[in-house]
Amino acid sequence: MKYYSTNGKSRPVTFREALFTGLADDGGLFMPEAFPLFPRDAGSNNFHEQAFKACREYVSDIADKDLKEIIRDSFSKKAFPVNNSPSPLVRIAEDLYILELFHGPTLSFKDFGARFMARLMRHYLAGSKERLAVIVATSGDTGSAAACGFFGIPGINVFVLYPEGRISPLQEKQIATLGGNITALKVRGDFDDCQRMAKKALSNAEIRGKMALSSANSINIGRLLPQMFYYFSAVSQFTALREEREKRKPVFVVPSGNFGDLSAGLFAKRMGLPVRKFIAAVNINSGVPRYLDTGILPRAKTRMTLSNAMDVGIPGNFARILDMYHNDRIAVKRDIDAITVTDAETEKTIGLAFSRFGYVSDPHTATAVAAALNCNIAGPKIVLATAHPAKFPDIVSRNTGRAVRTPARLPSCMEKRGKSAAIPADFYRLKKILLSQGVAL
Repeated sequence: MKYYSTNGKSRPVTFREALFTGLADDGGLFMPEAFPLFPRDAGSNNFHEQAFKACREYVSDIADKDLKEIIRDSFSKKAFPVNNSPSPLVRIAEDLYILELFHGPTLSFKDFGARFMARLMRHYLAGSKERLAVIVATSGDTGSAAACGFFGIPGINVFVLYPEGRISPLQEKQIATLGGNITALKVRGDFDDCQRMAKKALSNAEIRGKMALSSANSINIGRLLPQMFYYFSAVSQFTALREEREKRKPVFVVPSGNFGDLSAGLFAKRMGLPVRKFIAAVNINSGVPRYLDTGILPRAKTRMTLSNAMDVGIPGNFARILDMYHNDRIAVKRDIDAITVTDAETEKTIGLAFSRFGYVSDPHTATAVAAALNCNIAGPKIVLATAHPAKFPDIVSRNTGRAVRTPARLPSCMEKRGKSAAIPADFYRLKKILLSQGVAL
């Protein structure tokens, strides 16, 4: 399997090259040349077996036994301490299901991609003297998941850029308290500034000439592929929960910021995932609803919302979606709806989900629940729950009237002292830091 650039001006590369470079040298995002069909007998409800079958042809240069070990380590019971599946499907109403993706080490769906990607890189670097710097732009959970996933991985240094004052105290602690091979950079700007700086670093010839640099954002194909795994697992669990005569395909409702999760779902659909449609639940920052209506993706400064990990104006992965549909907006609309959810609606839905269904949801999941309840599509819907409510205790508690149960692994990081460097939203300051602290070739 080779990977091409969405900008169409670079040569196709191997998976290893795509993984370690992050972006193509023409600034585009890597896409697979083909989407292999997912085998119908792929392990029934066995998550590990499904994951192996889903990515086998994408990662063709790793032996079966090694790839299976990478999957076992990435999604082990120790890392995801839940029964049956790392991504359990919970039925809360007749046609409403929650796919819980928050049972990993940092209580976010980003753990799936970050852990798998880190272990892929460790496999490729094993036994060599090659060293790597990884840059991450985050609006919340990506940074903490990447920091945790890569922490202590030999030969890799990680630089996490996050917008000052725009992520939760817990998210900041999870990024800034690890130390070691993790450097936290607090940017005086918003997420779009962080993402712009990171993408510019990845395509800068001077930096590339002096150090090996990659990305752990979902713009990296290695972060995106493992997010397909839980879509296949969700449909297997959904089928098992429904009566045999039930033939309706589910609608997936996805909290969407940088659109990596939704892109992974579209990859899975191309592989044969039985899905009726995708609904992108976005907050007031996203320009995608306007694009679907007019064909114009507006650029505007992002505003802070309760669903802070979704505070993204221009989704980094939207280039992949446009590429998949050959820039045909009408074709995109056949598979994707986008629904904007305000902070007021988010808070209302947190309370409603608890009072009506007995389900406690974080603000990001609540945007998707709101979209699921308010959309005009009938039939079963699967909402992706992307973060544990304990990561946002104040918002959740004031809307449910109940204290949020905190998993035992969270308080330890809150007691630690974080260390981060404050920098302006200036690429040249980032460049100086990378070249002075980064890993020389």
